[in-house]
Amino acid sequence: SIHGTEQDRVNCPFYFKVGACRHGDRCSRQHNKPLFSQTVLLAHMYQAPASAAMAQGPTSLQSASDDKEAQEHFDDFYEEIYEELEKFGKIDEINVCANLGDHMIGNVYVKYFEEEDAEKALTALNGRFYAGRLIMAEYSPVTDFRESRCRQYEESQCKYGGHCNFMHISRPCKDVCKRLGIRATYEPAR
Repeated sequence: SIHGTEQDRVNCPFYFKVGACRHGDRCSRQHNKPLFSQTVLLAHMYQAPASAAMAQGPTSLQSASDDKEAQEHFDDFYEEIYEELEKFGKIDEINVCANLGDHMIGNVYVKYFEEEDAEKALTALNGRFYAGRLIMAEYSPVTDFRESRCRQYEESQCKYGGHCNFMHISRPCKDVCKRLGIRATYEPAR
């Protein structure tokens, strides 16, 4: 099947693989939003403290203490949302994008083991606020994140930086993973 591949001239392969497309509504291909899914996208939910500085480019210098503060901020966010999202059902994985592109910045993807749990989360979260911002929840076509991840980013070699169109996934520290009872490492992308 060519559905969702580069050969598919009707459906957008990036939307199919990543759940977001840099062209948005102007894309020449269709973004078929699923009517149900195990994965819920919480668009632009994570507001990284370093996003504004990174968006300014290489002129803004970051120190090791900035990196430590950013990781602590992320770990607090991850732990808080994990505990809230777990109320709706057993979570398979949560992926938070570190990308800077408008279509991916701060996107949170939560994949549940059961579609019914994703439905409960979507229904409960839409209309709620987090950190003073409206939560925008929708089903995502992404259920296998191996094709969504930027392999070069995972090897610290992505030449596109934060504007890559594949997911640059932020990871919680090992202590947070231990407290939440989740695996600290992820299966490498293939």
